[in-house]
Amino acid sequence: MEGILLSYWQFWLLLAFALWALLDRLLIPSIRWILRRRLNKLIHRVNQSLDIQIRPFQLTKRKVLLDRLVFDPQVMQAVDDYAKEKDIPREVVQDKVKIYAQEIVPAFNAYIYYRVGYWIAKGLARWLYDVRVEVNNSRDLANIDPEATVVFVMNHRSNMDYILVSFLASRRTTLSYAVGEWARIWPLQSLLKAMGAFFVRRNSRNELYRKVLERYISMATKEGVCQAMFPEGGLSRDGKLRPPKLGLLDYMLRDFDYEKDRDVLFIPVGINYDRTLEDRTLLRSLDPDAQKKGGWFALKTTLKFWGHNFKLMWKHHWKNFGFAAVTFGSPISAKAFATKQHIDFATMEKDKRFEQIEEFSQQLFSAVADVVPVLPISVICRVFQLRPEEKLTRLTLKGKALAMLERSRKNGAPDVIKKGQWDESLNEAINMLLIRHLLIEKDGFLQMATDQEQVIAYYGNSSAHWFNDI
Repeated sequence: MEGILLSYWQFWLLLAFALWALLDRLLIPSIRWILRRRLNKLIHRVNQSLDIQIRPFQLTKRKVLLDRLVFDPQVMQAVDDYAKEKDIPREVVQDKVKIYAQEIVPAFNAYIYYRVGYWIAKGLARWLYDVRVEVNNSRDLANIDPEATVVFVMNHRSNMDYILVSFLASRRTTLSYAVGEWARIWPLQSLLKAMGAFFVRRNSRNELYRKVLERYISMATKEGVCQAMFPEGGLSRDGKLRPPKLGLLDYMLRDFDYEKDRDVLFIPVGINYDRTLEDRTLLRSLDPDAQKKGGWFALKTTLKFWGHNFKLMWKHHWKNFGFAAVTFGSPISAKAFATKQHIDFATMEKDKRFEQIEEFSQQLFSAVADVVPVLPISVICRVFQLRPEEKLTRLTLKGKALAMLERSRKNGAPDVIKKGQWDESLNEAINMLLIRHLLIEKDGFLQMATDQEQVIAYYGNSSAHWFNDI
């Protein structure tokens, strides 16, 4: 029997192939089986504790969801129409649809959601803010039909809204958000997709893209996926509640059949902060004469902001950014609305359907406005917003703030801070405004700092609808 002589490079090449075969056929499948088994145990354990369980749609392989969306009959019809209209090959249009679907469809991972995302959200929210939660009519929330599609409808104050509400709702359900193109940066994009978020091109006029987006949202809604939406369509620039947009709501209800489909329950959520991290950036966007700044300026400003805060932490002088408050209202049923109005959204003409969608959106957003909480900063800023030139002692300012607060309570405003805590909370709020140089104190009198009217108005506007009789 003769031996076979191999050169070193041949030996190492054969060894590499052998190792790869061992990994591919034995080790990798074993690791996948172990991870899948652990993931299934986690999903089972989490589902037992959730009021609204993770839906099978969310656990379906992403490739299957992509194929289902790309080859949806309505999408296929849109592809044909687009190809004829633009006079381009159908295959080219189909490739466009695949790109859109890849952008939109999330890659939900329960392990990432509950073992990574939840702890990041919880730690960040509690580190930055004193988080307060109020639930109006908790019995209504506790008695929600577990088979219904639940949609949290909220005002949009800050990008922290995503983190805050995800953390607070995580004991009840998993949330799927529509996020803008701002989040399409690595590694944030991968993390958000793994947490069930889907990306939306804001203000896109592309009919083909909008059809793909519409079909995904319609599919997710029919399959009972719990979602969260901001009817305003973007962050409030001046602190006021913006008029609701109809796009996402129309996509959710366009094919809704109140006699056959599961109910869609919309839960109003009101959010407010003593300080939003983007306040000056948002106000700057309102100035048409402001010089446009690039990404480098934004990065430099962000690093400077956090560098200053970390410096304060190092010196043990740092305090959090005050209160972040969230109030949950009573569910509003799409089935009840459609039944009362005898509406079949799927068969209505576009104009008439939009009339009904607009009426329903006004009802929803009115309910959102009714649960926006009043916070110390917003009350104090409202005092100076109404009387910009006034000079007040700390005691007088607190008296005016408490009187304003009492009026808001009579108007039905949710109060997330206990009565006995308001005096101390107002003192903290005044100190925060002094540290930020929004107020100045001279000879025992407090007054608004010059050139800070916009920032003061921004916070005063956040709960201005509760003080419209003042």
